[in-house]
Amino acid sequence: MINDFLKYQAQTSPYPLGMEVSHAKGSYIYDTNNKSYLDFVAGVSAASLGHQHPRVNGAIIDQLNKYSHVMVYGEYAQHPATELCKLLAMNMPAQLNKTYLTNSGTEATEGALKLARRVTGRSQLISCFSAYHGNTMGSMSVMGHEERKQIFRPLIPDVDFITFNNEEDLLKITTKTAGIILETIQGGAGFIQPHNEFLKKVRQRCDEVGAVMILDEIQPGFGRTGKLFGFENYNVVPDVVVMGKGMGGGMPVGAFTASAEMMDLLSHDPKLGHITTFGGHPVIAAACLATLQELVETDIMAQALKKEKLFRTLLVHPLIKEVRGIGLMLAAMTERADITDKVILRCQEKGLILFWLLFEGCAIRITPPLTISEDEIKEGCGIIIEVMNEILAEQ
Repeated sequence: MINDFLKYQAQTSPYPLGMEVSHAKGSYIYDTNNKSYLDFVAGVSAASLGHQHPRVNGAIIDQLNKYSHVMVYGEYAQHPATELCKLLAMNMPAQLNKTYLTNSGTEATEGALKLARRVTGRSQLISCFSAYHGNTMGSMSVMGHEERKQIFRPLIPDVDFITFNNEEDLLKITTKTAGIILETIQGGAGFIQPHNEFLKKVRQRCDEVGAVMILDEIQPGFGRTGKLFGFENYNVVPDVVVMGKGMGGGMPVGAFTASAEMMDLLSHDPKLGHITTFGGHPVIAAACLATLQELVETDIMAQALKKEKLFRTLLVHPLIKEVRGIGLMLAAMTERADITDKVILRCQEKGLILFWLLFEGCAIRITPPLTISEDEIKEGCGIIIEVMNEILAEQ
C-alpha cells in the first residue's frame, strides 16, 4: 500500500512517516502487521475522545440510517446541526450565541475574517508573528511565518502583524482595524501561553477602537486545556471564536461563533455573505454533538489538568529543557531540532506516536486523546525517557 500511497496521493512533505494503518481503538493505532502504537498525538489534537469512541460512533451510525446530505448549508432545519449549535450556545458566554458550521478550521478562519470586515466596514486585519490559522489563501494571509507563504504571494492585502505577548504592539490596533485574530495559545510557535493578562489587554484595545477580537480555538478548544475553550482560562471573552479539530471527535469540521447581531450580517447586503455546501453536514454534526455532550456531561475536561501533572512528573530528563502548555496541550522542548527528530522517529519504532510543531523545531508535540489513561501516560513517557537515555548515551 505504501507505494500506491506515495504514487497516487499528493504529499505534504518529502518524507511522510508512511505508517500503513489497519485500525485504531481507544488510545492505540495498529498497522497492517498488527503492531500497536500508543497515540500521543490524537490526529494533531483532533481525536479528542480517542479512536472509535462508542458514543461518537453510535451517533454517526444512527444519523447515517436517517439521512445524510439533503441541502446546502442554512436552508433546511436539520436536528444534529441545530442541537449542536444550541448546546454550544448553552456552554459559551451569553453573547457568543450563534454558530456557523464549516468543513474545517481554515474555512472557519476565512468566515471569521470576512465577518470582521462586514461588521466594521474596515479592511485592515492584524495577526501575530509565528501564528498559524490554516492554509487557505485568507488564512495564509494571517499566517505569521513568511517562509511558508512567500511563494504563494500575492495574498490578501492590508494585513499587519504584532508580536504575541508584546503590549506595546497593541497600539497597531487602530480605528482602521477591522479585526485582530490570535490563537488563544500559540500552537505552531511552540504552545506559548498569553501572560500578564495579554488577552485582556487586547480585548480592551479592541473595545477602544471598535475592532473585532477573534480567538482561534482550533487547537486549545474542546477540553484540551481543562476548559471547554482555552480563553476561559484567561478571563476574556472574544467577539468571534474559531474552532475545529477536537470539535468533531475525529471527523472533519470547523465553526465560528459570534453574537446573533454580528452573525446575521452575513445573511444580507449581500445575501449569501458566506456559503458552503457541506458545512453542518448531518453525519458530521451528529459526531460533533455526541463529542460535546460527552465533554460537558462527564469530568473528562477536569481530568486533563490532572493528567498534565502526571506528564510533568514523568517527563524529567536532561534532554528536556521544559514542558510547555496546559492540560493535554503539551510540548516537551529539547535543546536542538535534531534531538527532537531522533526522539519522535525512534519512539515510533518503539510503538509511541509523537509529532512535530509547525514552526518550533525543538518541540515534541504531546496531545493525546483526552480519554488517555494514567497507565497509558506512564507507558508512553517510559518510552520517551528510554529513547532519550539512548540518545544521551550516544553524545
